[in-house]
Amino acid sequence: MTVLAATTTVVPTASTQQAIGYPSLFLLVLIGALVPVVPTGALVSSAAVVAFHQTAPFSLALVFVTASTAAFLGDATLYWLGRRGMGSRNGSRWLEAIRSRAPEERLARAQEKLAAHGVAVLVLSRLVPAGRLPVMLACLLAKWPMRRFARGNLPACLAWAVTYQLIGILGGSLFSEPWEGVVAAVALTLVISVAPSLWRRVRSAG
Repeated sequence: MTVLAATTTVVPTASTQQAIGYPSLFLLVLIGALVPVVPTGALVSSAAVVAFHQTAPFSLALVFVTASTAAFLGDATLYWLGRRGMGSRNGSRWLEAIRSRAPEERLARAQEKLAAHGVAVLVLSRLVPAGRLPVMLACLLAKWPMRRFARGNLPACLAWAVTYQLIGILGGSLFSEPWEGVVAAVALTLVISVAPSLWRRVRSAG
């Protein structure tokens, strides 16, 4: 009876965690795609650590589907809002938000690469820290239709979700406690995000 009672207590708890966790992950990644202040990569890595330590089947697959879908929908919505701003006489706050996070130097590089390599640049832009919005703005300025952007953005979001999920799996495999793996995954994600800017500063200083 004790074992049965313990089992019936644990199962709803795990189910409740999943019921709250996946919608929360979806919502946060979606918001992070629209308002790029949420560390979405760290969120996906942390969720992957937790899923790695769970016994529930398909936990990692659900993290991947949830994160990639939310990222794709968020990017598509932001691009649609940006296109509306491009067509408006007064622009829009969404378009201005994209412009404010796409410095002229990065935008110029993104435009050159987009003209030379097309969709491949869009796919890579989500894997490069701070690379997504300059390339998105370059697509807007090049007047890419929504369908063309979506076709390139789908593999970009899938590759992004896989990359950060692998970071989480690595962190989860190195430590027996989930919280330790989360700390390791978040730390690695932060290192990856700041490394390019530090490298640029070192090169400019040299």
